[in-house]
Amino acid sequence: MFIQNALKVKNNIWRYALGILIIFIFTQIGTIPFVVAIFQKVGLDGAAKINPSSMMTVLENSNLTFFYLLLSFFIGFIGFLIVIKFLHNQSLKSVTTSRESTDFKRIFTSFLTISAIILLNLLFSVYLNPDEYVFQFNLDDFLILFIIAIIFIPVQTSLEEYVFRGYIMQGLGVFVKNRWFPLILTSLGFGLLHLSNPEIDKIGNIIIIHYIVTGLFLGIITLMDEGLELALGFHAGNNLLIALLVTADWTVFQTSSIFKYIGEPDVMYQTFFSLVVIYPVLLLYFSKKYEWTNWKEKLFGKIS
Repeated sequence: MFIQNALKVKNNIWRYALGILIIFIFTQIGTIPFVVAIFQKVGLDGAAKINPSSMMTVLENSNLTFFYLLLSFFIGFIGFLIVIKFLHNQSLKSVTTSRESTDFKRIFTSFLTISAIILLNLLFSVYLNPDEYVFQFNLDDFLILFIIAIIFIPVQTSLEEYVFRGYIMQGLGVFVKNRWFPLILTSLGFGLLHLSNPEIDKIGNIIIIHYIVTGLFLGIITLMDEGLELALGFHAGNNLLIALLVTADWTVFQTSSIFKYIGEPDVMYQTFFSLVVIYPVLLLYFSKKYEWTNWKEKLFGKIS
């Protein structure tokens, strides 16, 4: 059982508290190159006036900014690996899955599924609302973006999944002896993690609901499937396709993507569509494909 993997390692609650702090510190260390680059560009006075939205454009090179943003997750992932190995004496596999080995086929299935949904949704949206999109494809810039994205986005999304749906969910599950509390708390934490995103300035705090719902969905498929594989594939596919296909002036990923969205975001529609259509359909698909049973026990059962 996935959460029970933490019963086999050093699982004192102070280790998890210290581990989260160490991962956070490593992630912040990873932001130093970006901060230095900003100071070199605009100076101390200019840097003091920067907000989350303007930070994405201050270097005037979207690919360079994109690289700096993702670099912090790369350093954070190194911190995560150090934490599980030396603080918990735990293998990466045991934070990934309850299976004998990581099921990469599951990862790719989830990746391809959400990628297809995002691609079809974008094409449909461009067809219905062509005035809201600008075709900005530049081969040279896009190739650089592609290389950065294909290397670093899986690291970024994997760190978030390992920390929330893996490390914290296992630690909380062992501590509180149930499954529902870690599911709810990690979903809320995942949503609050995005409070610093520049989308907040454009849309408002209401978008946090979308992130919480997404965190809940990822938590459910992790518990039902007894592993992170589906969540890892979904998160990587979602972020990679969005980074490559479409950007906007107010998003955290302002990239040299194929399209630029210039319309007004409808976060209520996005959240409603995900909650009522996309996520339920995916839950049904995954549950049939992987023959999930005993939902009540896997989502609300006790840990022993």
